[in-house]
Amino acid sequence: MDQTLDDILKLLKLERLEVNLFRGQSPNEQRQRVFGGQVLGQALSAASYTVDNMTCHSFHSYFLRPGDPNTPIIYEVDAARDGKSFASRRVVAIQHGKQIFNMSASYQVEETGREHQIDMPDAPDPETLVSDYDLRKKIAEKVPEEWRESFLRRRPFEMRPVEPKNIFKPEVLEPKHMVWFKADAGMPSDVPANQAMLAYMSDTTLLDTCLRPHALSYMNPKLQSASLDHAMWFYHPFQADQWILYVQDSPASAGGRGMNFGHFFTQDGKLICSTAQEGLIRVRD
Repeated sequence: MDQTLDDILKLLKLERLEVNLFRGQSPNEQRQRVFGGQVLGQALSAASYTVDNMTCHSFHSYFLRPGDPNTPIIYEVDAARDGKSFASRRVVAIQHGKQIFNMSASYQVEETGREHQIDMPDAPDPETLVSDYDLRKKIAEKVPEEWRESFLRRRPFEMRPVEPKNIFKPEVLEPKHMVWFKADAGMPSDVPANQAMLAYMSDTTLLDTCLRPHALSYMNPKLQSASLDHAMWFYHPFQADQWILYVQDSPASAGGRGMNFGHFFTQDGKLICSTAQEGLIRVRD
């Protein structure tokens, strides 16, 4: 069954159990582990529930254990500091009595100051590109039948890769790529909801960047890949249901790990956010 925007917004809206204790659910999907972007978005939502009159300007997080999609996730927030300009929060995600994820997030009151940014690279207009969903439909018959339903499930955001790769016969490519994406229409206007949605979407393609120079794809049965950490820095408010260019590159891989960076630009060239992620890219013999 396709996901709707309302499904994701409900997923990112947590149940409050106590002052700083929240419960999140997972969608009813055939997954072996919880999608990392879901945990990022839910943890950021949990932290934001405990902060007044400030918005997140950065977070740093670590994935510790695979999440169980059949069990609710408990998010415990530590209100580490509340200052006049900044506030700090630490979030721990727990399942089966063990930490599966932790996050440190920093919040700031709205403030003006000197500004500069890097330029957005040249990219085709998103309306001229084929969506990731349409690309997947063209190759669905090559996917094993037990994975096909999940492979064809439409997510509540559209992605349009600038240079899509062949996931069944990947070639050696530069460790960089660009993707236009946006959530389906109907996103609320508040900053925390859009930040949580961007965190959710940011985990979709970033790890793939460090696979490109090694001609690897997530369809390779010998590949063991997983997000190890994830950080984001927010510069300006934005609407996640408007086109955003996700510019990604990987400077290095070593020790079975790949490093990836990303920048998010609005369609008119404004840099709204940056991200970094190291991932496991272990290839079994």
